Amino acid sequence: MEWIKDGNLDFLNKRKVEAKEEAQKSVASIIAAVKSDGDEALKNYTKQFDGIDLDSIRVTEEAMHEAASRVPEQVLKAIKQAASNIRAFHEKQVPKSWTETVKEGVVLGQKVTALDSVGVYVPGGTACYPSSVLMGAIPALVAGVKRVVLVSPPQKNGWIADGVLAAALEIGVHEIDQVGGAQAIAALAYGTESIKPVDKIVGPGNLYVMLAKKHVFGDVAIDSLAGPSEIAVVADETADASWIAADLLSQAEHDRLSMPILVTTSEAFGIKVEKEVEKQLQELPRVEIASASVYKQGKIILAADGHEAAAVINRIAPEHLELATRDPHEIFDLIHNAGAIFLGKYSSEPVGDYFAGPNHIIPTNGSARYASPLGVESFIKHSSIIEYSDEALQANGQAIAAFARFEGLEGHARAVEKRMKGAVIHG
Repeated sequence: MEWIKDGNLDFLNKRKVEAKEEAQKSVASIIAAVKSDGDEALKNYTKQFDGIDLDSIRVTEEAMHEAASRVPEQVLKAIKQAASNIRAFHEKQVPKSWTETVKEGVVLGQKVTALDSVGVYVPGGTACYPSSVLMGAIPALVAGVKRVVLVSPPQKNGWIADGVLAAALEIGVHEIDQVGGAQAIAALAYGTESIKPVDKIVGPGNLYVMLAKKHVFGDVAIDSLAGPSEIAVVADETADASWIAADLLSQAEHDRLSMPILVTTSEAFGIKVEKEVEKQLQELPRVEIASASVYKQGKIILAADGHEAAAVINRIAPEHLELATRDPHEIFDLIHNAGAIFLGKYSSEPVGDYFAGPNHIIPTNGSARYASPLGVESFIKHSSIIEYSDEALQANGQAIAAFARFEGLEGHARAVEKRMKGAVIHG
């Protein structure tokens, strides 16, 4: 891991993944083909990229139940409990419509409405991520979205992973299509014979999925343009070096470009963690991926004190932040840029990834400076409510017309003056 002892955080300027022009052209071509050829394009690309000849794009209810029956009982119980925790957390986020009479004859307010339809992308192929099903779909369901569509690429056996289908069955998502990559994003955005278009697309994916989301944005809404996973841990000599090393590796195993960062006030402790990382790396099944992440992206940043450590974190604006110090709440009060914050030595990042309840679809690449984790508000929209009585318009009409006329919008002014008793229409 690279040591930084002089406060130089120039590496932050390089963490964004720039897509090559070839990848961008490929995604544009895929999207155009899906818009033109619909299901035929989806099947062709699934054959080309996944090696699967699809008989049907839609997953049947029977197949979902069969898949769930193959999932170990212990895992099904974990999915059920996690779903309950996630739902309970997100139910606390539900905003309410409101109106109020601000003065005589003037009623203002806000109407909260759920989106009509949402597409949830779940990575697959060689992986199985039922947690992504729960995190992407549950807040949409809690928000009141009527139609939630799940897309995920098939595995080598020709079907979406059993755990993914079991999670969908548990939470009541039944519109599931076995297609992935940029072609799945195109189908959700523009529709095919089998897949009706949606209003918003959420969920993590590879570079091609991210580029496709970027391409269709504007025609549909998206959650974010997610980059590689990040974890920053602030720890001092009171922490267990082996635990901290394990937490850093929990994100390093995601991707070669994942960024594990330790910020510490103790150089001796940093050395202990570095040695533990090197030791534990060899025990991981995904050692090759994790090693690339650790040695190319990993950082150990030495800070003078807790205030400097917090300042470093606020510049990094990490996706995941663990505070494993003697008094984590003291540093917590200084943090204002982080996607998810894990307090105390027992709050390991995977607790949030799978089980606690807050969403694990979190802003990356420093976007925690201005963005928030996926939540219920990601799936709703607000409409303003304005109601003026005759008396209220008479009392305020001259001011409104003057304002409009000052901006050179005569039509606006006249629209108000037409309703005013005794008003002289200018011009």
